[in-house]
Amino acid sequence: MFARTSRLMLRPAWAEDARVLGNLLADAMICRALWHPVDQGDWVPQPSDPLLPSLLIFERTSGAPRLIGACGLSRRASGALVLKVWIDPAQRGRGFASEACAALLEIAATLGFRQIEAGHEADDPAAAALLGKLGFRSTGLAALPSGKSSKRQVPTNLLRARLCDKREALAA
Repeated sequence: MFARTSRLMLRPAWAEDARVLGNLLADAMICRALWHPVDQGDWVPQPSDPLLPSLLIFERTSGAPRLIGACGLSRRASGALVLKVWIDPAQRGRGFASEACAALLEIAATLGFRQIEAGHEADDPAAAALLGKLGFRSTGLAALPSGKSSKRQVPTNLLRARLCDKREALAA
C-alpha cells in the first residue's frame, strides 16, 4: 500500500531502509510516537496483516525522497483499530504528521474501517492538537503506559474518531 500527498510519499518499509531507519531511531528524542516509544522492529519489513499497513513517511524533494518518520495502523488486544505515528524531531512543526495521518485515515476508511483510536501523553499538547485537527475526540479515558518500551510513566489520553468513506462524506 502506498500514498502520495503534496509533500510526502508513504510506503511500506523495505530491507534497504533498515540502516537509515536505525539511525533515526537511535536518536533518543525520536522514540516517542503518538507519542510512545518505538523500536526498529515496529517498522522494518515483517509478515503483517495487509489491512493494517505500517508505512514509512518520506519527504518528497527535488532529489531522492528523505525518510522523516513512520505511521501505521495496529490493533489493541480489544480489537480496536489504532493510529500510530512518529516524526523525526528535526522535522516536527512542519505539518508532516497531520498530512501523513490524513492520508492514512483515508486509507483506513477505504479499507472499510469506521472507527479508530489514538493516544497521546498527557503532557504533549502538540500531539493533542494534531489528533484534534484530525477529528479525534477524547473518550475521557487515560492509562499509564505498559510494556518493555514504556520508560516514561506519563498518563496516555485515549481519543477516538469516526471514519467515513467518500460516499458518506458526499451524502452529508
